Amino acid sequence: MLLYIWKRLASGLLVLFGVSVLSFSLIHLIPGDPVRLMLGEQVTQEQVEQMREELGLNRPVPHQYIDYMAGVIQGDFGTSLKSDRPVLQEIMERFPATIKLAVSGIAIAIVLGVAMGVLAAKYKDTFIDTAFKFLTSLGVSLPSFWLGILMIMFFAVYLKWFPIAGGTGLDDLVLPALTLGILVSATIARMTRSGMVEVMSNEYIRTARAKGLSETTVLFKHAFRNVMIPIVTFIGLQAASLMGGAVIIEKVFSWSGIGTLAINAISQRDFPMLQGVVLFMGIVYVVINIIVDIVYSVIDPRVDVRAEGGASNG
Repeated sequence: MLLYIWKRLASGLLVLFGVSVLSFSLIHLIPGDPVRLMLGEQVTQEQVEQMREELGLNRPVPHQYIDYMAGVIQGDFGTSLKSDRPVLQEIMERFPATIKLAVSGIAIAIVLGVAMGVLAAKYKDTFIDTAFKFLTSLGVSLPSFWLGILMIMFFAVYLKWFPIAGGTGLDDLVLPALTLGILVSATIARMTRSGMVEVMSNEYIRTARAKGLSETTVLFKHAFRNVMIPIVTFIGLQAASLMGGAVIIEKVFSWSGIGTLAINAISQRDFPMLQGVVLFMGIVYVVINIIVDIVYSVIDPRVDVRAEGGASNG
């Protein structure tokens, strides 16, 4: 297991190297002069040259990358052009809000998705199953911004149960978390149902029922355990994405997380901030995926952690 973990860490470092190159390249890939884009057109050549020197853009690109990564390793992601504060400090101030939203959304998605999937598998080819197929198809098709606006209109404007947007309290969390949960739960529910339907036809399920075990025990202890691997993998990937910032949802509900920070950096042409957010999101994504790999190698002993391809190919 220790060797497997080291292999996953090594592959994660390779991915992070690619992410670091991508985030560093953002300022060099945009069309036109990045310094003039950041400062605007009404600037003097002296101001442009001064900004180039401050950002190190007057040095060869390889040297710029080495300096950038040397700073990142020491926790220096650069300085925001708009707030004149350390990029990492601003990210860490926003990160707890994103964690709160992501964890709440994933928790809702797991409860709704697993419950609907198991129920639909149990009542396969009945009215319940038909309704399930309709609802999950609707769930995976709805644009997140449209569902978010609909939730605001109904629960905040019409019923006045929750604040419209802009806060960070528990009341403000309900609608964005519920929106995320509903969207993600549709895919979890479909994966759970398809896996359960396949497993429920196996001989050992009939044997468990013949022993007189309760239906709840059969469903969750014997059947659901065998469909957990793809579900855990999907939840891990979704958690990683949401931890990186549910950009659209955060913007719709004015939630002060990393997604909103990235949007603001783009609109304000704050490229050091955007570079930092992209790199930080990449780090979070890689770390969570490594954790997920380890978790499902523990869940399913059939996964060979010694395999070169890792648990995901086991």
